[in-house]
Amino acid sequence: MPPGRRRGTRGPAQDEAVSAAIEAAAFDELAAAGWRRLSMDTVARRAGVGKAALYRRWRSKEAMLLDLVARLVRREVPGVPDTGTLAGDVRGFLDLTVAQTADPRVVRIAVDLLGESVRNPALAESLRLAVLAPRREAAAAILWRAVERGELPAGLDPELGTDLLISPLLLRLLPGTPPVDGVYLDTLTTVIVAGLASATPSTSPARQTEPGHIHHGP
Repeated sequence: MPPGRRRGTRGPAQDEAVSAAIEAAAFDELAAAGWRRLSMDTVARRAGVGKAALYRRWRSKEAMLLDLVARLVRREVPGVPDTGTLAGDVRGFLDLTVAQTADPRVVRIAVDLLGESVRNPALAESLRLAVLAPRREAAAAILWRAVERGELPAGLDPELGTDLLISPLLLRLLPGTPPVDGVYLDTLTTVIVAGLASATPSTSPARQTEPGHIHHGP
């Protein structure tokens, strides 16, 4: 054993490997068993680590899952590149959303968490902050760029605008809905752009589009 290194200590590389194994195991277990049946024991067994490794990182199952989901969302919801047009930005946002939900585990997890949040207000609020808020901020940035280019009215209600961008593909996550293809995305892009362009500007200053914000005071 190298001098100065205590037996059993972990280096940064080993800690990163353990964290990656736990993250993968937690998502696999959540997709397979669901929020209610998942436990720290089952995640630890799937990851091949002791429960202590999990509790060193999170105080509870809820804290672990919300942290991992929030991290995944931050990693998977980059800002949509400025294509120079509203239609291009909208299609880019839709394409990113489709790519992020291509993994069947993501769909199963999303549906499970949405169902559980109906019964669990604390979970619903945590999901709103960790999952929906970053997506709405990305959508709001698209609207702001379009306002700056003169493609949309300055008083556009950002809540309405982000609903139009986000909701259709969230609906397509539900079981039994038709698959999303290029034709659907082309049509959806056209409908969203037309709807945004024809939207009546908000009369409330607190709900008018501002850069990087869904709500913005006067």
